[in-house]
Amino acid sequence: MKTGLDCTMIPLAILYILFNDCLCYELSRYEVLNKILNSSIYDPLIAPNYEDAFPTNVSIQMVIKNIHSLDEINMDFSLDVILRQRWTDKRLEFEHNKITSLELDQKMIEKIWVPDSFFPQEKRAKIHTVTVPNRLLHIHKDGTVVYSMRIEMTLSCEMELQNYPLDRQLCPMTIESYSYSKENIDFQWANKSPVKIPKLSLPQFKMPDAVKTTTCQSQYEVGDFACLLVELKFERNYGYYIAQIFVPSILIVMLSWVSFWVDIDATPARVSLGVLTVLTMTTQSSGARSALPRVSYIKAIDVWMAVCLTFVFLALLEFAYINVVSRRKSRPKRTASQCKLALQKDTTPMAPIVNHIDFKKRARHVDKIARVVFPSTFFIFNISFWVFYLVINKDNKF
Repeated sequence: MKTGLDCTMIPLAILYILFNDCLCYELSRYEVLNKILNSSIYDPLIAPNYEDAFPTNVSIQMVIKNIHSLDEINMDFSLDVILRQRWTDKRLEFEHNKITSLELDQKMIEKIWVPDSFFPQEKRAKIHTVTVPNRLLHIHKDGTVVYSMRIEMTLSCEMELQNYPLDRQLCPMTIESYSYSKENIDFQWANKSPVKIPKLSLPQFKMPDAVKTTTCQSQYEVGDFACLLVELKFERNYGYYIAQIFVPSILIVMLSWVSFWVDIDATPARVSLGVLTVLTMTTQSSGARSALPRVSYIKAIDVWMAVCLTFVFLALLEFAYINVVSRRKSRPKRTASQCKLALQKDTTPMAPIVNHIDFKKRARHVDKIARVVFPSTFFIFNISFWVFYLVINKDNKF
């Protein structure tokens, strides 16, 4: 009875192993894919390092293709992004002398485990489906998996409008793992260009060239979850508001001052001018507020409109005052010496009085004072307003 391995069988075993390896190196892409996705070896329902003592590290990169809008009323913004995720799954390693990676059709992605990443601020989202669902998945020889998809989504953004329309907005966007805690999955930003933003032309905003990317804390009752944060910063272009709101309101206020040069007897002209400017200012103020949410705090545009409306209203009240004054009848005016004689000699007839109060002259004097007080006060308000909101109270978010 022989014990041990027959020496004649050793070369045959070596040849068999080498033959199998050669076959493996000559397999087609389809055969390699079927081999690594063998149901007895690979389970797409299980995370790559589920049985290990360390989590699967998922590297994330985002390419923001376009930002459609930033809506102050709904407090959200819409954008198109390409989300790229990269991780290593040792179960998908393969050896081949020609093939370095496998490109999967989007219909086969369901057979591969992918991270359960999601956007907590998402209101609406969809994957582009023209002409097919915009998703790709590549498997490299070392088990590295690259998963990319193109998403259109609307995210919430809590905006602060105290300085509107001279404001800056900071809209955070977070990516979290939904079902796997940090014990199984951990996210990290890509080492090179974690967030790419092309030169975007937004109608009302401009964006800085660089964005801030950090990690964040996502703690729930069931555990700690992976979380990444990117802060999108928007600075409002207020040229439109200067041309459409600030300059017209300044002209309306200046138009109300024209009544100070109109004769006090031209009542229809001064009344029409005062009422017209008040109504115009009220309409413009309502139009400016219609594009904003009904927040409880005071905004810069509210301050501007309220002061401009106050100026045109005071101009109308000024005419009402001088109109009343000018219509009063002239009455005698005693001099100081005449009053003294009247007290000393009650029975002595008073001498003829020649001084009379000219109320029209007094009304015209009020107009002359208003010609100086109104423009100078409005000029001081303008200086104070722009210095306060552009320098002192400027948003320090950047």
